[in-house]
Amino acid sequence: MSTKDFIEKDYYKVLGVPRDATEAEIKKAYRKLARENHPDANRGDAKAEERFKDASEAYDVLGDAKRRKEYDEARALFGNGGFRGRPGQGAGQGAGSYNFDLGDLFGGTQPGQQGGAGGFGGGLGDVFGGLFNRGGAGTRTQPRRGQDVESEVTLSFTEAVDGATVPLRMSSSAACKACSGTGDKNGTPRVCPTCVGTGQVSRGGGGGFSLTDPCVDCKGRGLIAEDPCDTCKGSGRATSSRTMQVRIPAGVSDNQRIRLRGKGAPGERGGPNGDLYVVVHVDAHPVFGRKGDNLTVTVPVTFAEAALGGEVSVPTLGGPPVKLRIPAGTPSGRTMRARGKGATRKDGSRGDLLVTVDIAVPRELGEEARKTLESYREATAEENPRAALFEAAKGD
Repeated sequence: MSTKDFIEKDYYKVLGVPRDATEAEIKKAYRKLARENHPDANRGDAKAEERFKDASEAYDVLGDAKRRKEYDEARALFGNGGFRGRPGQGAGQGAGSYNFDLGDLFGGTQPGQQGGAGGFGGGLGDVFGGLFNRGGAGTRTQPRRGQDVESEVTLSFTEAVDGATVPLRMSSSAACKACSGTGDKNGTPRVCPTCVGTGQVSRGGGGGFSLTDPCVDCKGRGLIAEDPCDTCKGSGRATSSRTMQVRIPAGVSDNQRIRLRGKGAPGERGGPNGDLYVVVHVDAHPVFGRKGDNLTVTVPVTFAEAALGGEVSVPTLGGPPVKLRIPAGTPSGRTMRARGKGATRKDGSRGDLLVTVDIAVPRELGEEARKTLESYREATAEENPRAALFEAAKGD
């Protein structure tokens, strides 16, 4: 990411969120864009792929609290082409000049002391290095962090609850094997004369300051291939496919995005690997549902069990059934709790199984059962379970 991109790109606009958006709002907006524009779902659609890359780039900045703070500060400082300060009048200042204390801005030494540019401790290179993850203009080509990679995986309900190790095939940028990452057939690229091997060129940024961008001649590599490699066309990078065994932690939920540090694309020139982001999809279960760390199940009971009370057997996910006591007079829809029979939590403990009672009404009755039920109806004829309902319906 170039300095120009960091300053001029409006990542909030890319994700469609306001500047005061919360972390949850930013994450939700990114997930929506990533699902809609993922290359696997839009094969051959270059525009969707570009939108996916833009959204990923925006989330890499706004999704990280530290980088988001740096981005907001950089936009505030440089967003209009120069530093903002306090209007002032002084020797040699025009009407549009600004008078401010760089010591206050950069937190370095005071004017007159030994230090970097203009006599300020640490110099502007330290400021730009902190904001844009790069050194000063004279810095030689630095190691590059590998790109982040995003993939998706679908788990069964049980795998999501208990955790699973799944194979994940990924394609990402890596050092070209044909030229060993040099970009040159002979393995001897020359130093770029435009940037003198730095991979960066400076340009005026207003206010007497200069900003740096990747060199267009060497595309930021600092090297130019005399005889470009046929595989990577001189870039030194090629698409590499690999299969990894990825451990999905227990208790993962549907659409959760997991970050695996250092499992993304390899870095360049000894730089660290990028990260792997895995979006997890969870299949539904025919019997069990889930509420956070708790599992849910609906258990049919007979009218007699609900009215008289009794003990019923309840299934559990991947374990033996448990016995649950039904109190006499239990209404349909009541929920009871079987402790420790739910989903696995991060600390290894388990949530609960929430059991909802559903009174089952038989479709057919035998002769004896019918006579018995009719006798019960006659015995309770004076009871009207709807009396309170009609009374409440009258209102005040």
